[in-house]
Amino acid sequence: MEIRGKVHEIGTTIQVTESFKKRDLLVAYAENPQFVEYLTFQAMQDRVSLFDNLTIGQDIEVSFNIKGRPWTNKDGMTTYFNTLVAWRITPLQVQQLSKHSSAGAVEMPPPMENLDYDDDLPF
Repeated sequence: MEIRGKVHEIGTTIQVTESFKKRDLLVAYAENPQFVEYLTFQAMQDRVSLFDNLTIGQDIEVSFNIKGRPWTNKDGMTTYFNTLVAWRITPLQVQQLSKHSSAGAVEMPPPMENLDYDDDLPF
């Protein structure tokens, strides 16, 4: 699945156990600009570096999987958790700039010299 949004917060890498680490990314998702949703994506193990080059406010597309799991507490009540696991981050600004020259500037040819043509064409 993919979703587009703005980077709202970038978490630090947390070493949960000796062999497991994770990192969170909070993305502001505004399908309807009046009601912004804040979605937490998680990267695990070697993918925690996916968030290294991101900046707050940057427009991105997140490719992710949804994982769900049950957890039963000591009283026997089961709660279900969902995790959005990011596996690719695509900066959208880079894609937009690649369609045009840098910084959105259009490359123009050099101006022509003022040449004085002596022709009798009416146009």
